[in-house]
Amino acid sequence: MRYASITDRLSNLGSGKWAVHSTARGMAAAGTPIIELTIGEPDLPPDEALLAECARAMHAGRTRYSNGRGEPAVLKALTDKYRKRRPDVTEKNILCFPGTQTALFAVMMGLVEPGDAVLVGDPLYATYEGVVASTGARLVPVPLHPERRFHLQAEDLEKAITPDSRVLLLNTPHNPTGAVLTAGEIAAIGEVCRRHDLWIVCDEVYEELTFGADFASPFDNPDLAERTIVVSSISKSHAAPGFRSGWAAGPVEFCERLLPVSETMLFGVQPFISDMTAMAVSQRFDTAAVMRENYLRRAKIVETALAGEPLLRTMMPEGGMFILVDVGQTGLSGEDFAWALLKQQHVAVMPGSSFGAEARDFIRISLTVPDDVLATAMKRMATLATDLKQERARRA
Repeated sequence: MRYASITDRLSNLGSGKWAVHSTARGMAAAGTPIIELTIGEPDLPPDEALLAECARAMHAGRTRYSNGRGEPAVLKALTDKYRKRRPDVTEKNILCFPGTQTALFAVMMGLVEPGDAVLVGDPLYATYEGVVASTGARLVPVPLHPERRFHLQAEDLEKAITPDSRVLLLNTPHNPTGAVLTAGEIAAIGEVCRRHDLWIVCDEVYEELTFGADFASPFDNPDLAERTIVVSSISKSHAAPGFRSGWAAGPVEFCERLLPVSETMLFGVQPFISDMTAMAVSQRFDTAAVMRENYLRRAKIVETALAGEPLLRTMMPEGGMFILVDVGQTGLSGEDFAWALLKQQHVAVMPGSSFGAEARDFIRISLTVPDDVLATAMKRMATLATDLKQERARRA
């Protein structure tokens, strides 16, 4: 039987990147105690008021079809949210989706096609390759340098642009590095995009999880408004990843042209989840503040625990819920170190290679476990590094 070419393009871009995570889950199911530091899933529950609102809406009959753009209450809440950042925003600038991932997929389907190129900073979030490949476009990695704290540099972007470049896929705060771009950096990057007539798609799902650095967005820059599309959700900000509630915000013309694409995919999101999302976006909850405090404290636990281990170098994040550790001095790649850590110490982390070539010597640690569990995991990691050092000495 014959299949569409998209199945070939995505054949190696699915769950294979999460092999260490999947293996760890299998080991845990078989009875092996595993410390899991892989996926970015908040360890806090959603606020009780949000759960109550979701249940209330279901019992009130909010279980029927929605419209293609989004329910009125959530559209108003999102309009108000972004109007605080840019006064010209209206409901016509918003489209609702079940999660950031779906929003990103739809947005890319509306912007690029075979023969086009999408520029992405490397390291990059693991699903970006698949999102770009699904359209038939090609992904062009732009190196993010550890010595620049993984901040995208305008001059590096300029060097990577080719005549077929159409989109810059930006992510700030950044997964996996935790980099938070400044308004000045975004302005410089935006000028390059303006000069080369590129769209900017900005994944801002970690917007509320910055560790002191001011959040900045190309969406807020009037000079970039006509070419910027934001995708985001309540998954991280409100610890609600399972509810799959997200959106895209962009130019009116773009939203009008993308609406039929969205309607073809799903024709509306769940009204009862939309009511919960409207409450989440329009009211103040302390969930993000608690997570910010927790994740920063835990990042410092990792840094302190590994400070005396010369073969492991931590890269303190500026936001998000992860921390990178450079393991290159152990003599192993991030991939090999992650497998060794799982098999020998029963600690699961993500190999940096899951996030691009520039992170091949790194591992990514999720900061979403209790402090004492994280401290135990770091002791085990230091033990592995010591064992590798001794093994290397014996061989020498």
